[in-house]
Amino acid sequence: MYKLIFGLAFVFLVGFQIWVPANMIYVNTMAISEGTPYKFKTLPIDPNDPFRGKYVALNFEMDRFFTKDSLTFGDHNTYGKDIYVYLKKDSLGYAVVSHVSLTKEDSDQDYVIAQGMGYYFDRLDFQLPFDRFYMEEGKALEAELAVREASVNMRLLEEPTSDCYALVFVNGDRATLEQVFIDEVPLDQVVLNNRKSEE
Repeated sequence: MYKLIFGLAFVFLVGFQIWVPANMIYVNTMAISEGTPYKFKTLPIDPNDPFRGKYVALNFEMDRFFTKDSLTFGDHNTYGKDIYVYLKKDSLGYAVVSHVSLTKEDSDQDYVIAQGMGYYFDRLDFQLPFDRFYMEEGKALEAELAVREASVNMRLLEEPTSDCYALVFVNGDRATLEQVFIDEVPLDQVVLNNRKSEE
């Protein structure tokens, strides 16, 4: 009897360990295949931040929204709470904020669930949920340097020569970061191209 119970428990445990990652892969795959693609412009990473080794840390230009609605978005109401950030695209196809809400609206408009970082001087700050792009550990440091350089170029030059963005697919509550591009080249290929140019 004990062997049977132990055997069933073991089978359940193994099955659960297989199901969890398989379900995550399925959900992300469905988000990419059925979701709407949005391009999120990157910002430079704080150079004092340590490199993580297994992923590229990302900052985004779209991390705030200006509103005078202090009664709704006062600092005590938003820090650490879910913020529903509703999306639209600008004339160049980049994601921008349409409006924000503390509750999910009955609407077909795409949104991402961000974390509130406070409301100061009519500005609601938030952190987007896809701020890590995982890749091979041997490429992550070079990739983060490339993103930082391209983002600084976009931010500081009057006529930027680089373009860097994260491609995110949004489907319901799921926002899946598929790739990071620098001048329309996938980030892992950027690393390989840089290596070849240095040979």
